[in-house]
Amino acid sequence: MSVAPLVEVVGLCKRYPVVGHRGDRLRALWDVLRGRPPRRVATVLDQVSFEVRPGESLAIIGENGAGKSTLLKLITGVLTPSSGIARTRGRVGALLELGAGFHPEYSGRENVRMAAALYGLHGRALEEKLPEIAAFADLGDYLDEPVKHYSSGMVVRLGFAVIAAVRPELLITDEVLAVGDESFQKKCIRWLDEYLAGGGTLLLVSHSMYHVQKLCRRALWLHRGRVEAIGEVFDVTQRYLAWHERRQAKEASPGIVRGDLEYSIRALALNGDGGDAPLALRCGDALVVDVTMGSRDDRAPALLVGIVRADGTPVYGVSTDMDGVAVRRGGVGEYHARLVFDPLDLLPGSYRLRAHPLDPEGLRLFDTAERAIEIRGESRELGLVRLPHRWENHTA
Repeated sequence: MSVAPLVEVVGLCKRYPVVGHRGDRLRALWDVLRGRPPRRVATVLDQVSFEVRPGESLAIIGENGAGKSTLLKLITGVLTPSSGIARTRGRVGALLELGAGFHPEYSGRENVRMAAALYGLHGRALEEKLPEIAAFADLGDYLDEPVKHYSSGMVVRLGFAVIAAVRPELLITDEVLAVGDESFQKKCIRWLDEYLAGGGTLLLVSHSMYHVQKLCRRALWLHRGRVEAIGEVFDVTQRYLAWHERRQAKEASPGIVRGDLEYSIRALALNGDGGDAPLALRCGDALVVDVTMGSRDDRAPALLVGIVRADGTPVYGVSTDMDGVAVRRGGVGEYHARLVFDPLDLLPGSYRLRAHPLDPEGLRLFDTAERAIEIRGESRELGLVRLPHRWENHTA
């Protein structure tokens, strides 16, 4: 028997009237009063569908303006959808906009009592939990000060402390971990690890791919209000980061200087595939690069092969001239070279392999051929490459 999802979103859409110019507000109000649809609308979310079942952890990622916060507000009932369905089951704990739900004129302790009551925690049960909430928030005497005197980090401490005490079946958070100081972030991460290990369900919005990959097993990528990808967290986050790198590379527009083609690239194949589509590899797979070069004067050219990240950051480069390797002659004016990386120890991400023929002296670059490579795998290591290493425990 299947377990009912705690979050169910079907064909969810959210549209707003456009009120950017003088008179737009009056026209929008007039349209509403007459029962007409707005004349100009902006679509924030469009046909979003997904489920979150008990015990699952789902991250929602995307650039600013993708619709992430709007989606959470629709799920929690803060906003009403234009069309579609967003429903939740069980006791839901939500940490959305900073300070939402807290009265600025009341003290932290009074706000804790009101917030806990909304979760059904009151009376003797609340009195027993208050020391735990105060210890988690760690605000000291500020707990009895009005919330309007709190910093943003202190407000987050208070809100998270209440959530930690009530332990809802479903926790929905929006960039909470980005506000608190480092020590409090670590405390929250430890609590979330325990919460998930105990069967809790998490719906998380974050720009931190480290937190996303650490806390969530699945991810949903929102792009301009639509679902760009949904699935296993490492696959989706790697696609998202690769998209960012490609966009940065286009903005940088580094360009490649081409020579007069005395030496040219006639064919480039990766692992026997001579197509143009990105080559997908798992972290640690082998990569075989086959290059066919043309030589107008029939002299043997040198070959330079480089790997760059999608945003243009250099990763590695090597040439036949550097290694003292001769290319293999084919027909007249044709030469072949094969370069093998076994294994290719790039960390998961998006890269480009570039092949350049040089003159026999290895001084001048003439042509360029390139191919995208997508490295996939589950890794939270930092950087671009995986270096051989080991950990040792020394005993006295």
